[in-house]
Amino acid sequence: MWAVRLAKTRSQATAACKAGHVRVNGDRAKPSTSVRPGDRVEVTLVHPGGPAQVRIVEVRQLLVKRVGAPVAQAAYIDHSPPPTPRAERPAAFGVRDRGAGRPTKRERRQLDRLRGRRER
Repeated sequence: MWAVRLAKTRSQATAACKAGHVRVNGDRAKPSTSVRPGDRVEVTLVHPGGPAQVRIVEVRQLLVKRVGAPVAQAAYIDHSPPPTPRAERPAAFGVRDRGAGRPTKRERRQLDRLRGRRER
């Protein structure tokens, strides 16, 4: 997963396997599971504050070490469903718009109430 850039770091790839978010040919995968060309790998990527994204890839060739993005993309065939458009995604709970700047004291208190935090 790390070598073909499905996970940002090796530790994130290991954590995803241990959490059960990775399946190889329909079976739950351990971090040490070996793959062969033709295997189907399903990865559920969980992003904080956003929906989970499912990546389904078919292994075309094995990579020994991490390589550049164009070479990594050539190592698998992507069968993933297209991501949902940003407008259709549910709004994250209590997240401000990007570029809105720092919240005012009043806005911060409103966000705290929305998140269920007590005021001081």
